[in-house]
Amino acid sequence: MRGIGWIRERTTYARALLALTALAVALPGAASDGYGNRALAASEIAEPPPASIREGSYGAFMAQHSDVSRPNAEIVLQADKYAEAKGMQTRILNDYEGQPGASLWTDEEGSVTWNVDVSSTGLYNLQLLYYPIEGKSAGIERRVLIDGKLPYLEADSIIFSRIWGNESEGTKRDPRGNDIRARQVEKPRWLTADALDSQGYYPEPLSFYLTAGSHSLTFESLREPMLIRQLKLFRYEQPRTYDEVAQTNEAEGWKPAQGGIVFKTQGEAASAKSDPTLYPLNDRTSPASEPYDVSKIRMNMIGGNNWRLPGQWIEWEVEAPEDGLYRIAFKSRQNALRGMYATRKLTIDGAVPFKEAEQLQFMFKRSWRMFEAGEEKEPYLFRLSKGTHTIRLQVSLGDIAPLIRQVENSVLELNNVYRQIVKITGTAPDVNRDYHLDRQIPRLQERLREQSEVLEYVGRTLERLTGERSDRVAPLYKSMYQLEDLAKRPETIQKRLVAFRDNMGALGTWILTVREQPLDIDYLLLAGADAKLPKAEASGLKKMGHEIGAFFYSFFEDYNSIGSTTDSGKRATVWIGSGRDQAQVIKQMIDDSFTPQTGIEIDLKLVNMGVLLPATLAGQGPDVAMNVGAETPVNFAMRGAAQDLTVFPDYEETTKRFYDSALVPFRYRNKLYALPETQTFAMLFYRKDVLAEMGLEVPQSWNDLFSLIPELQKHNMQFAFPLEQDFARMPSMPPNTTFMSMLLQAGGRLYADDGKGVELDSEASMQSFKRWVEFYTSYKLPLIFDFPNRFRTGEMPIGIADYSLYNHLSVSAPELRGLWGFAPIPGTPTEGGVIRRDEPGGGSAVLMLQTAKNKDNGWAFMKWWTDTETQVRFGREMEGLMGAAARYPTANVEALAELPWPVKDLRNLQEQWKWVQGVPEVPGSYFTGRHLDNAFRKSVAENTNARETLYDYIQFINDEIATKRREFKLPE
Repeated sequence: MRGIGWIRERTTYARALLALTALAVALPGAASDGYGNRALAASEIAEPPPASIREGSYGAFMAQHSDVSRPNAEIVLQADKYAEAKGMQTRILNDYEGQPGASLWTDEEGSVTWNVDVSSTGLYNLQLLYYPIEGKSAGIERRVLIDGKLPYLEADSIIFSRIWGNESEGTKRDPRGNDIRARQVEKPRWLTADALDSQGYYPEPLSFYLTAGSHSLTFESLREPMLIRQLKLFRYEQPRTYDEVAQTNEAEGWKPAQGGIVFKTQGEAASAKSDPTLYPLNDRTSPASEPYDVSKIRMNMIGGNNWRLPGQWIEWEVEAPEDGLYRIAFKSRQNALRGMYATRKLTIDGAVPFKEAEQLQFMFKRSWRMFEAGEEKEPYLFRLSKGTHTIRLQVSLGDIAPLIRQVENSVLELNNVYRQIVKITGTAPDVNRDYHLDRQIPRLQERLREQSEVLEYVGRTLERLTGERSDRVAPLYKSMYQLEDLAKRPETIQKRLVAFRDNMGALGTWILTVREQPLDIDYLLLAGADAKLPKAEASGLKKMGHEIGAFFYSFFEDYNSIGSTTDSGKRATVWIGSGRDQAQVIKQMIDDSFTPQTGIEIDLKLVNMGVLLPATLAGQGPDVAMNVGAETPVNFAMRGAAQDLTVFPDYEETTKRFYDSALVPFRYRNKLYALPETQTFAMLFYRKDVLAEMGLEVPQSWNDLFSLIPELQKHNMQFAFPLEQDFARMPSMPPNTTFMSMLLQAGGRLYADDGKGVELDSEASMQSFKRWVEFYTSYKLPLIFDFPNRFRTGEMPIGIADYSLYNHLSVSAPELRGLWGFAPIPGTPTEGGVIRRDEPGGGSAVLMLQTAKNKDNGWAFMKWWTDTETQVRFGREMEGLMGAAARYPTANVEALAELPWPVKDLRNLQEQWKWVQGVPEVPGSYFTGRHLDNAFRKSVAENTNARETLYDYIQFINDEIATKRREFKLPE
């Protein structure tokens, strides 16, 4: 029978469900949307609880300085009059790009400091006049220090955007008649920008507190160079309201413009953008889209999911035929945020025309609609003089910003509570034991109750803002009721610890989804006051015709083809298995770079690389295969199916692009059978906040790590080593990374006698294997875990993982910004004081088949593809297309340095990369990793003698290698 505790829990859940149902009933004074959803009355919304303000944040800073005045003064600093530059190369450029006077060129690392004399104590805003000089195509990132100190967390990373645009006007088409997406290139110009919060949580310019007297203002470079003309400390003025602006316009004699639609521009014809991701897109859902074709691909919109992050902006140029007050309308579609709205800030010629334009709300609707600011009352009229003007829409979090900030702070606090609980109970507590957590953890119940109130405040406010209840508030209310109940019944925490952790993860996901606000734009209109706007959607008859036509042409049009339709004498067939986005980028690069340079046409095909071997055996394979696994080239070479690249006269020059470690897996019998595309290796990831809280340092050696692990385990935390379960997410990581690192650092090696057998019976190997096993037998490290999630909660505040985890955390864990880092892996000290950090590397390759019809053409493609310029462009375009999560792990040494890594992180990567060693592929090598893992798991699971177990499995490995060598007629 189930006990009283179970009944009590079920009763609590029932009460929570009833409460959720009750909240859906409209309250007095609340509005309804007609679907049972209602907006909360203002009287229902309490002030946010003070516990939701994060210590050291800008919110805490402003609360501390809430009574400080804002002097009405401007202090202009000429950039070339700096006081000091540390670790930075600087240059003075005069009259650069039409900007009179001297400007200061600052490098992507180091810092530059200016002296500031302040006459009045108060809060000042900061503005920069700068030029986004050529760099690595990433946003320009700086840390701002006042008198050598960081004033608040948000000043740790301030982003200044670059300017992007279509490479050429007009639209190019491929041989099939489909539009080719315009390539995005930088179009720099002088820009004036305020110092803003990079996360978009504070829409107004950041304020800095300065007392009367002398101060220093420091810009520390984190990423990308920039040219600075001047810095200005000033007082930011709130825009006036629309009614105030309208009264001024009337007093000054401005009249509403007459006539119909006076100007129209297509969304995809944007004059400038903040990101290369904001390229033209294709929409085939409506015959009313402009331009339109029933069967061909037309680039007829812009935005979409690429235009979703705070701070991203798109500009269009419009032409006003005469002075007047105009209506501005957008044919738009916001079909991604049900129960929410997408917010945009509108500026004209760089200025906000009135307060309401800071938060234009595009409500959810599945189809296209004509949007006008102020349309609920009457359309706003915008003052435009005769001539050309620039209209910008910028992603803004608007009223949602403080709510996201509240939840992010709450997640951090709950993570802290969770870690304190785990320190006492462990991650798998005894559910029948009362740990008296309310006595052992200070203010536990109060803290849980405070965060429950925070989430309730956010959920209710969100309902009031959107006017409806949606699935967007479900994670908030679910966590709210759980926290409230845990505060009432702390003795049940150990029973519900997993649910508590899962709800924290759901809140983290909520932050990610809510701060993303996609929007589609088809075209923009400038219209007179009495103009009749066109309908956004086509008639039912036209829609029917569109669907019938699209169905008919689907039998003839091949929308999935990437290759060329022309037939040239100089050509090569290339297969790629990475993905459609990658294939489309490569095809575009081939068309505008490789083919014009060489005259060779490439028939690029997107295939599943699992069919490469059967197709090759059937004589239907390609000339070149891209993105193949590290084991494939030598496996093909053993069977005479791969082309030896050493026959080409310039192969040695070509291989200088890579570290030798990247080439090792593709060598067989002194010949080379592939060129590396990517190379990956492990780095040490760590939580700065958790280690600092525990007084621990980042381990430099294995001995340091052996000392660190017990300290972590005292608090029921763990260290993470890469194990097999990670390979589904990171298939390029070599197996047994921990053991291989120890072996290589001890001077051991995997194979002996040119691959005739393994050298795992050496003393270095035995000691390394024993130490590896001890991590899991003596220190009880877990074999199965989800490192990214446990890293976020702090259960595993440090661990070794493939360096691509950096991209994952940068995008998916915004609440941890500034709280984590990565460094080279622990190593083995030598007598000379150097720490050896050897480790195995993994990656992918580009392979030429032995059956290639024109090997010179294939070799020309392979050289072009692995060239520095090509790899840099591909890496930047992929990051532009898919964001920072798609940062490319190129094997080209020079290319990696040109990708948009923050300087400090790049230095760490480069330091570790020098120690990476390649893992050779030999006949039967697939048995090596498999039986090493078998020996390891048997030693751990059955607690057998590690040395004897490894000896047993060495025989299996050597037998298989011998069998394979006989099969391929190799000397044994």
